[in-house]
Amino acid sequence: MANPRNEDVVGDLIQHGGNLAKARALFPQAPEPWIDLSTGINPHSYPHSPIPGNVFARLPEPTSLDELKVIAASAYHAPSAAHVAAGPGTQILLPIVASLVEGRRAAILSPTYAEHARAAKLAGFTVIETDDFEKLGTADLAVIINPNNPTGRIVAKDDLLSLAVIMREKGGLLIVDEAFIDVSEAESVVDMVNDGGLLVLRSFGKFYGMAGLRLGFAISRPDVVRTVEARLGPWAVSGPALHVASEALADHSWQMKMQQRLKDDAAKLQNLLCGANITVFGGTSLFRLVRHPRAQALYRHLGDHGIITRRFDERPDDLRIGLPGEDGWARLEQALACFARS
Repeated sequence: MANPRNEDVVGDLIQHGGNLAKARALFPQAPEPWIDLSTGINPHSYPHSPIPGNVFARLPEPTSLDELKVIAASAYHAPSAAHVAAGPGTQILLPIVASLVEGRRAAILSPTYAEHARAAKLAGFTVIETDDFEKLGTADLAVIINPNNPTGRIVAKDDLLSLAVIMREKGGLLIVDEAFIDVSEAESVVDMVNDGGLLVLRSFGKFYGMAGLRLGFAISRPDVVRTVEARLGPWAVSGPALHVASEALADHSWQMKMQQRLKDDAAKLQNLLCGANITVFGGTSLFRLVRHPRAQALYRHLGDHGIITRRFDERPDDLRIGLPGEDGWARLEQALACFARS
C-alpha cells in the first residue's frame, strides 16, 4: 500500500483540529489510542449531573433557554439576559453575525482562526487579513479574537472599545471573539455591548471541555440579539446542552479551580517543550504555540507516536500543541525527549 503521507492529505488534515480519522490515514503505523492535542480544548470535562431521559425525548422548553440566558448573562457579566443569544456553537453563529452589517469590507486581525474570514466572505464581504490594528477601523466589519488563537496575543480593552466607537459611528460592527478568555489575562468587553457597534462571541465547549455539546453565545444589544435569534429559529440549543451549561456556568467553584489547574498544566507543557529545546512563542492556558525551524519534523515525529497537533500550511514554522489528559503526559514526554535526541 502506498504511504498516504502526501501534501493533499496533510493540508486537508490541518484545516481544523480534531480529525482523528485523517490522522490515522496520515500516520497508519502510529500507536493507539491517539492523543489529540490539535484542538485547544480542556481535557478535563465538566462533571455535570446525569441528564434526565426526558431531555432527549422532548423538544427543549423555551423557559429552559430563558433560564440559561440569565445564568450566562451573570457568568459573562452581560448587562442582562436580553443581551444574550445562545446557539449550537459559535461556528454556526459566525455567518449569522457577519451578515448583520451592510458593507463591502471586512478586516480581521491576523494571523488567527480562519473561520471568521470564511464567514465574512460568505456574507459578501471582501476580506482583508492584517496584523495592523489601525487598519481595522477602515472596514465595515472588524473582527478580533481576544486572546488570539493561536498566538495568545491580547488586545487591551480600551483599544477594543475605541474601535467599537469608530465602528458604531459609521454603522459598522466590531466582533470580538472571546473563545479562550476563560483561560487568559485578557479583559472582556461583554459589559460594554449595550453602547453599540460591538458584538462578543463566547464559546462554552473549550473551557468546560465539552466541545461536542455544541454551544456558543452571541452577546450584543437586545435589538441585535433579537435579529440573531430570529435567524437561528426555535430550538437552536439542545435539551442536553441546556441542562449541562446551566449547571456549569453557575459553578463558580469549579471554574476557579479549573483555571488554576489549566495554568499548572500549561506550565508543565511549556517545561516539557523547553526541555526538548523547542521554543514556545505564545498561547493560552489551553495550548502553546511553538515556533521552530523543525516544526514540520516535530509534527511528523509526534504523529508517528500517536500524538496529533495543529500545523499551519501558511506558517510552516508554527505548531499549536494542546494539553494532554492525565494518561497522555508520559507518552508526550517520551516522544519529546526522543525528538530532542534526533
